[in-house]
Amino acid sequence: MRSELQEELNIFRETVVRFIENEIAPHYEEWENNKIIPKAFYEKMGAEGLLCCDIPEEFGGFGVSVDFNMMVVEEIAKAGYFALACNLIVHSDIAAHYVLNMGTAKQKQKYLPGMIDGSCIGAICMTEPGAGSDLQGMKTTATRTDSGWSLSGSKTFISNGQNASCYIVAARTNLDAPGSKGMTLFLVDGDKAGFTRGQNLHKMGQAASDTSELFFDNVELTQADVLGNVDEGFIGLMHELPRERLACACIGTAHAEGALALAVEYIKERQAFGAPIARLQDIRQKIAHMATQTELHRLMMEQYKLLLTEKKLTTVQASMAKYSACEMECEVIDTALQMFGGYGYMKEYPISRFYVDARVQRIYGGTSEIMKEIIGKGVIGKV
Repeated sequence: MRSELQEELNIFRETVVRFIENEIAPHYEEWENNKIIPKAFYEKMGAEGLLCCDIPEEFGGFGVSVDFNMMVVEEIAKAGYFALACNLIVHSDIAAHYVLNMGTAKQKQKYLPGMIDGSCIGAICMTEPGAGSDLQGMKTTATRTDSGWSLSGSKTFISNGQNASCYIVAARTNLDAPGSKGMTLFLVDGDKAGFTRGQNLHKMGQAASDTSELFFDNVELTQADVLGNVDEGFIGLMHELPRERLACACIGTAHAEGALALAVEYIKERQAFGAPIARLQDIRQKIAHMATQTELHRLMMEQYKLLLTEKKLTTVQASMAKYSACEMECEVIDTALQMFGGYGYMKEYPISRFYVDARVQRIYGGTSEIMKEIIGKGVIGKV
């Protein structure tokens, strides 16, 4: 069964690689300079069948396994277009699956077809100024009104913040209960009165990704805008986080594989002391370590994708994947850049973008420190 899947994935990979070469590579520098990916590009991806591949056919998707979703973002990450890969994860693997798994029939019909064809870009709004990874420290609130709810507060570091038209917003709805028991998720359309997009934030890396501040000033919502059950949003978050963290781990592994390939190519060309530096023992040993690390994580990712498909991937396993893969990603890319010498620090060499794009992987989606805390508690159990 897995061999049949692999054969289908290999065929699909050809489509993805061709799309990258024809539709991404010629334009990516412009997107980096403009600090945003054009909305129209998402529709181009949708037309090619590269968005939300595993969403059921009844909504316009292919209903295939998560492997196809990951194939798209992994190949994009491996090619060095990491900002796009991250934006696509937020859209296809996070926002769309919140709607699929928690939405009503009407909500699914309203949003999923557009997410699949690229006309509706999704964003997930959790992080707030001062709260960071502490979701229970959230300040955004939604209070009941005669017609439904009034949403007020702010979010920051929101991927797809400028381009999105469907925002999944977490807010406190019961201030008397702890955050884990008094939080609700809402679907907020981008044209709602009282909703404002702040600045497109200037980041160290991933320049092409629109990452924004968002402001909600008494945004009027109805019960039809509630995603899932009132006061049970934290449960929904915990259910979806393993997929998000595995996705981060998958693109991290692919990103490292791409950096390794760049390094291997370069050390064969770079001369030092009258010979290619690939002949130096120290270089070969570093390459051996990088190759071993990427291979180990590739095997881990493939196994964990299977567990996710079978709904067996645990929170601890997903945390292990994100922690280990993202730390490895940064280590491998740093070593690869070192092999380029001074040229690795120059923007015209792609490895420099690999380096600055990777760093945030150890922060968003749950910091490495948070991942280790989850893993440690899960392994030790109650004491």
